Amino acid sequence: MDRDKVRHAYASVAGLYIELFGASHQVHDDDLAFIGRHLAIRSGAVLDLGCGPGHLTGYLRSLGADARGIDMVPEFIAHARAAHPSVEFQLGSMENLDVADHSVAGILAWYSLIHQPPQNLDGVLTTFRRAMAPSGTLVLGLFDGDEVAAFDHKVITAYRWPMDEISKRLTRAGFTEVERLRRPREGDQRPHAAIAAIAVDG
Repeated sequence: MDRDKVRHAYASVAGLYIELFGASHQVHDDDLAFIGRHLAIRSGAVLDLGCGPGHLTGYLRSLGADARGIDMVPEFIAHARAAHPSVEFQLGSMENLDVADHSVAGILAWYSLIHQPPQNLDGVLTTFRRAMAPSGTLVLGLFDGDEVAAFDHKVITAYRWPMDEISKRLTRAGFTEVERLRRPREGDQRPHAAIAAIAVDG
């Protein structure tokens, strides 16, 4: 993934993105429930990687999680800090996650892996696993599909994934799937999937 291209693409539409997606009430109720079910109960830091406007970080914090947001788009971080002043947000990259090994209890990557080319995904998941404490939980939100394929996302090229393939990649990285959620196309909304996985030994 060309991080500079992705960063600039999102920076150029940051205001519109925040207007359309920047509040938790704009997230599907099933998705909020899924995220809360797996991450609100974590004891320890929960990282919202690619947090965007910070709405899901704030949602997790409202449920009692020690949630912190990281994003590489300065415009998003500025908005998140203003909208959620009691929550910690910082500029950063999920590929070069600046946290100690085995130090976080949970990671949320909600539509923040969609621009990663297939050949990069394993490395990112391995980085997540390095950061994760024993039995920590990872929650991903993705575009669902029958095959791994690129498509013209409104911001910049993105990828859809079959959930079985994501589950296999998670297993290789040291996670085991515990739940998945799929939702078919609704109007102009592309098919959606979420998957939760636990860090395992070995």
